[in-house]
Amino acid sequence: MIRFFDVVFSLFGLVAGFPVLVILFVIGLFDTGSPLFRQERVGRHQKPFTLVKFRTMKKDTASVASHLANTASITKFGHFLRRTKLDELPQLWNVLKGEMSLVGPRPGLFNQPELTDARSAQGVFDVRPGITGLAQVSEIDMSTPELLAETDAKMIATLSIKDYFKYILMTVLGKGAGDRVNNQ
Repeated sequence: MIRFFDVVFSLFGLVAGFPVLVILFVIGLFDTGSPLFRQERVGRHQKPFTLVKFRTMKKDTASVASHLANTASITKFGHFLRRTKLDELPQLWNVLKGEMSLVGPRPGLFNQPELTDARSAQGVFDVRPGITGLAQVSEIDMSTPELLAETDAKMIATLSIKDYFKYILMTVLGKGAGDRVNNQ
């Protein structure tokens, strides 16, 4: 049932949100010259997939987890995109393709072995990664891999249709701070 909602909502979001996506893309062209950010992430069953989102950092920023990146790397437009969570909109394409779900554990990077090991031990890779979930609305990010893996496992074990909609609504209403960035 969740996959059905994923397909319906991602398709609707991409079609209805197309004008917004185009506007953000054009502004992103002026901001960084390369408005889309693509990064290989750890997917279901630890298979790689390419996550797509709007670029919020300068093009030459190292490919590391957000909590390891420097705040100075985020552009002014990137701050706006992060604050409003509009940088996540292109991931609706990943959801439509079946690489992600709207709700699930945020996909990590392959260069985060502590997180990958903790999630593997908790069985987190048995499900599709998501755009949002319990950890995100609880402001738990990848800087605490054990806690994140435990929270992801708890969400997976108890996820209901009601929770699915609750996490989406909480995210849309601004609950959760998003990925932390180093303030240096």
